[in-house]
Amino acid sequence: MKINLKATNFELTPAIREYVEEKVGGLEKFIHNPDPSVQAWVEIGLTTRHHQKGDIYRAEIQIRLPRVENGIRTESEQEGLYAAIDDARNEMKIELLKVKGKRRSLALRGARLFKRIVPFLGE
Repeated sequence: MKINLKATNFELTPAIREYVEEKVGGLEKFIHNPDPSVQAWVEIGLTTRHHQKGDIYRAEIQIRLPRVENGIRTESEQEGLYAAIDDARNEMKIELLKVKGKRRSLALRGARLFKRIVPFLGE
């Protein structure tokens, strides 16, 4: 899976890049039949520098999958950068499992229908 990373309002360090690639790259195992054309867009940014509330970081992950019309998108806002990345990753994991479950249930439903029809074909 190719990961496109963008940082907004702060400098992207190699440590942050490595952390994002590790976390988002680990989502590949939740994709049903991973395709080399699957791409992930990750945007991390500093949304505010308010003197009383502290820094608020935002992480957004978007993955475009074949046969999923608009892809899957999650975002999170947290006080820490790593917390925002982890939260967005966990939400994406849940969404990917939903898509995988829908595809699996559709295949099982087709198999049940075929099993009901096959005995009549043998007679």
